[in-house]
Amino acid sequence: MILEKKIPLRYWFGMIKWDLLIVTLFSSIISIASLYFKIYVPLTIGVFLGTTIALLLSFKLSQSYDRWWEARKIWGSIVNDSRSLVLQLKNYSQNAPELVRSMGLRQIAWCYALANALRHLDAKDNLAGFVNADELKELDKQYNVPLALLNSQSRELAILHRQKAINDYQQVQLDSTLVRLAASMGMAERIKNTAFPKTYRATLHIFIYVFLFLLSMSLTELHSLIEVPIDILIAIPFFVLDKIAFYIQDPFENRPTDTPMTSISRNIEINIKQILDEPDIPEPIKPETFYIM
Repeated sequence: MILEKKIPLRYWFGMIKWDLLIVTLFSSIISIASLYFKIYVPLTIGVFLGTTIALLLSFKLSQSYDRWWEARKIWGSIVNDSRSLVLQLKNYSQNAPELVRSMGLRQIAWCYALANALRHLDAKDNLAGFVNADELKELDKQYNVPLALLNSQSRELAILHRQKAINDYQQVQLDSTLVRLAASMGMAERIKNTAFPKTYRATLHIFIYVFLFLLSMSLTELHSLIEVPIDILIAIPFFVLDKIAFYIQDPFENRPTDTPMTSISRNIEINIKQILDEPDIPEPIKPETFYIM
């Protein structure tokens, strides 16, 4: 997630450098060609097209942000339900501290596993401190590691009920919390697996180039040392907004614009270990740059 810090110019330039290079090339070619041929397009055509593209970009940016914000709300729900689960476990089943601790640590593992799975990383990374060796080995056989961890949570919840550590009402409450966690996982997977229409972005991107091409032909009366920089300056906001919309439309791609799942998972770990009275409570992840993961 991009933080409210000074974002380096290299990040902005890195997003649009190839687009600006293409604009510079065709703008220079048109400027040179205009010295030998009469090239002129009325400026009103470019203005009309530019206004239309600006409206479409605004709509696309809004839709992309909606996807990013939905992802952030999902992880907000995961924070709440993870805390609730462990609080319920600790206060409902005081006669089974080992099972409560096991489920609490597994919930931490589930958060990290889900974050990695959504980013197409190894979901089993860094789980050794939260689940035992046998369970970790069993996870090697699982396709969906977060789902397998939730299944283990449900299984141990049933054990608590059979041991009379929790009553029927408490089991229903705990089970509903697990259901909400499963629902949050499903919603996150839906965002991950539902691609934003690529034809929409490609078409809009092409029309940005068409607009800039027409604009270059509308400014041929200017000196090339003025025309080319003007084309580039006008191109920058269009391409930057297009790239921002492209990046935030997929909030689980292991990019600076991601939902900060690793940081959120660390906060969940801190909260759960505090509830469990664990001695080794880690520090929150501190950003070392202009974004946090």
